[in-house]
Amino acid sequence: MAVLEIRDLFVTVETDGGTTPILNGVNLTIRSGETHAIMGPNGSGKSTLASTIAGHPKYDVTGGSITLDGEDVLAMSVDERARAGLFLAMQYPVEIPGVTVTNFLRTAKTAIDGEAPAIRTWAKEVSGGMKNLRMDPKFAQRNVNEGFSGGEKKRHEILQLELLKPQIAILDETDSGLDVDALKVVSEGVNRAKENTGLGVLLITHYTRILRYIKPEFVHVMVAGKIAEEGGAELAERLESEGYAAYLPADAPLEA
Repeated sequence: MAVLEIRDLFVTVETDGGTTPILNGVNLTIRSGETHAIMGPNGSGKSTLASTIAGHPKYDVTGGSITLDGEDVLAMSVDERARAGLFLAMQYPVEIPGVTVTNFLRTAKTAIDGEAPAIRTWAKEVSGGMKNLRMDPKFAQRNVNEGFSGGEKKRHEILQLELLKPQIAILDETDSGLDVDALKVVSEGVNRAKENTGLGVLLITHYTRILRYIKPEFVHVMVAGKIAEEGGAELAERLESEGYAAYLPADAPLEA
């Protein structure tokens, strides 16, 4: 069983106005087979947490720790974190001109496993994964995310998740930009990966609609860089009806 532990995590970022604190003492534990949803208003630190776990150099950890099965994640490079079993589905997947989906996926699998997968078996896995996610087989020969729609980019992220088989997946607003049909397909992919591998999931979202398809055992509300409340699925339902106003100062402007 994999265990990702985040303890008293403080993170800052450099802005035009100087050093800005973003995370202010986050505590969170995610185990294999668990699905955790983090919800909260814009600017609360959700995506910063995801990027920090993955090793984005923009963010400076000033206190606390992140460990995976007792190993210091913060001491690992980005590629070492991936090989250790961490996976980030990005909120805004980037284009990689000149690199086909086929080459990208096989190169990533080789880097994770330390050896290249057998071509025939691998081709079958990729084809099956694309079929499950209702991706046109022609996408395999296109450059990564180049000219992809938002939904196509998110399906490609979940294809990576299913093929690379990480231990802990961080899904950063995977539901953003998806229509109802694409949301169902992407959610099915996440549920399939969890069922097949015992994946632990940290799902970051503003809204409860994805939680109708990916059922969390734990819901965490993040406000001002820390966990303000924790509960089960019923907490997400309450947020759907009441919003985040109860966690914000009385004079705080509401999001448009």
